[in-house]
Amino acid sequence: MSTAFALAAGEPMDPERRRLLIATSALGAAAGVAVAIPLIASMAPSARARAAGAPVEVDISNLAPGEMMTVEWRGKPVWIVRRTPEMLAALRQAEPNLADPASGNPQQPDYATNEYRSIKPEILVAVGICTHLGCSPTQKFQAGAGQGMGADWPGGFFCPCHGSRFDLAGRVYKGMPAPTNLEIPPHQYLAEARLLIGEDGTKA
Repeated sequence: MSTAFALAAGEPMDPERRRLLIATSALGAAAGVAVAIPLIASMAPSARARAAGAPVEVDISNLAPGEMMTVEWRGKPVWIVRRTPEMLAALRQAEPNLADPASGNPQQPDYATNEYRSIKPEILVAVGICTHLGCSPTQKFQAGAGQGMGADWPGGFFCPCHGSRFDLAGRVYKGMPAPTNLEIPPHQYLAEARLLIGEDGTKA
């Protein structure tokens, strides 16, 4: 006699069969949920996808002079450096050795086409990706030979992949593998110590 007929007739079900029926039903329900969850998740945009092109708001109030912080924007590292007066003075010292000291190549917004490549002289905002093959340079802020850069080094960035050097405004030195200066992303100040990276209020 089938299980369905036994239940309809009011006959008692074998305990072993009852346990088997319950277990089978539970497995079927679990399998249905397991299939549904990935399907629903695939229909909803991921947090990473939503944030891929979104501007990033940054609090720089605790960034001390001479320090750098890194944030992510569009999957790229963006450096924020609070330059000291000595670091700003080193920019002019480096100019004779730079490939594009006046930032003639469009690697920055118009408002950052100046000797500081920034809105505020003391705050540098730059994409930390070498323009040669996409490596990430390291900071070599200390002037002189202390960081293995030579006695005449005024401070800046060094790409360990192929040796490209950049000054403290992200401008590339002459004769380097990197063809252009580091990119300056669109950015603006929302307040004295709050930056918005990825948006500057200008039309695309």
